[in-house]
Amino acid sequence: MDVGQKRTVARFSFVGSAGEYFGIWIVNILLTILTLGIYSAWAKVRRMRYFYGNTFLDRHSFEYHARPLQILVGRIVAFVLIVCYNILVNLNPIAGGIAFLGLVLAFPFLIYRGIRFHARVTSYRNVRFDFAGGYGGAFLAYVAGPFLAMVTLGILAPLASRWRYRYLFNNLRYGGRRFACGATIGEFFGVWWFPAMITIGMFVVLGPAVALLTGFSPFVPGFGQYAIIAVIYAVVLIGLVAYSVSGLFYVAGVRNVAFSATRFDGRHRLDSDLFRRRYAWIAISNLLVTVVTFGLARPWAAVRMARYTWASTALAIRGEFGTYISELKDESGVVGAEFMDFEGFDIGF
Repeated sequence: MDVGQKRTVARFSFVGSAGEYFGIWIVNILLTILTLGIYSAWAKVRRMRYFYGNTFLDRHSFEYHARPLQILVGRIVAFVLIVCYNILVNLNPIAGGIAFLGLVLAFPFLIYRGIRFHARVTSYRNVRFDFAGGYGGAFLAYVAGPFLAMVTLGILAPLASRWRYRYLFNNLRYGGRRFACGATIGEFFGVWWFPAMITIGMFVVLGPAVALLTGFSPFVPGFGQYAIIAVIYAVVLIGLVAYSVSGLFYVAGVRNVAFSATRFDGRHRLDSDLFRRRYAWIAISNLLVTVVTFGLARPWAAVRMARYTWASTALAIRGEFGTYISELKDESGVVGAEFMDFEGFDIGF
């Protein structure tokens, strides 16, 4: 029924400023310290409302409706679980192993409940999001997938990424309408090979270099034990940087593939056009500046990354978007506190 309708592209945008967010961030930090962490729930709500409220699509911003008490209860539950686990580990290693297995099995439940919570407390133009995913999909996407990627040394990472994005998007709802991610495994492997080559090249170059230095060091005057240790640390540092860069390239590429293959209600298409080098540069320079400033540049880094990622995201709209949203508003009929009351509380990681 949409054949012949004009498709227009509406880009997302983030309009927050580092100065504004710094005021929120520093108060959040101070009050969280003074309250021994209790205020962190209120801090998260303030942070999320600022970022959501400054993220726009088609001249309208998103909204975040979670209540701090919901987040606080969830964090208390998570804290109690961690304390109980550590007690069991120290009292009885076998009981600790069983408890660890229990945590692994509980992890998908906590994941999908957290995703559902955040979807249901998010709205755009007074229409709520929702998430219909369950335990099985979360286990595949967040336990089996990462484990498979790890034991294959990253070779099957594209398969794990496909499981995760399909789980997220295929279960996402907006006003009762579905999202669907149709990205193929070949498309994910298409953005995997370049980061993989960076990682392989790192091992090919650095491995023999370490072997040569340690093997010939006894024959080099003045090249003692401490010099060997320094060289090894330098090689490890270079390896970590190379691995991090390849990971950032992969993350940006996978996001582009998944978003660009996602449709909403069969008519509107998401799009992501992150430049992988630009994304990696922003992430790395953000980290360096944050470390050099002892964390004080964190608000600037967060705003900088939000601006770039949202500016690189768009929605290709078919038809009149405003009228379409109004129809969803009439059809959904569930815009209010019942979502939050039904969901209970948030357990986040």
